[in-house]
Amino acid sequence: MNPIRRRDLAVLALGLVVASWVLVRTFYGELPSLDWWLPAPLAVLAVGEALGARTVRARLAAVRDARAARGRTTASPVAGPVRPLEPMLVARLAVLAQASAWVGAGFAGVWGGVLAHVAPAVGRLQAAGADTVTAVIGIACAVGLVAAALALESACRVPPDPSSSGRHRDQEPSS
Repeated sequence: MNPIRRRDLAVLALGLVVASWVLVRTFYGELPSLDWWLPAPLAVLAVGEALGARTVRARLAAVRDARAARGRTTASPVAGPVRPLEPMLVARLAVLAQASAWVGAGFAGVWGGVLAHVAPAVGRLQAAGADTVTAVIGIACAVGLVAAALALESACRVPPDPSSSGRHRDQEPSS
């Protein structure tokens, strides 16, 4: 699995800013009210993934420290107070993190498009003030989700093997 490129997330967000700005500009009068709590699920997911990243990072570090203290580098489970993580759980969390990063970038773009339309119209339209607040909250929640997802993805990475002396597994030794 390859790590997410930040550039790809930015391209998605910018593309959706333009697309949602066009749609909101066209259909703004027909849209239901944008309540401030609409982006709340993004914030809940961001908090959950941030806590998950912290937990995964701490547990993996504890397992590595316990193995180093005993002088072992095998993948056998560590006995004692350190609870190792199941490899499939870490893989699933990495997939969740990547999916959440894409979703967060998409919602950041959508809320950015809404903000691009309603912010200049605050003085002209009565509903634009509340919609601007909702769009700002939405962008903050979506960016928080992207940040938490990238932190969780980073926590799920396998550290490089110290015995490989800086080479990747796929690289041939230079002659």
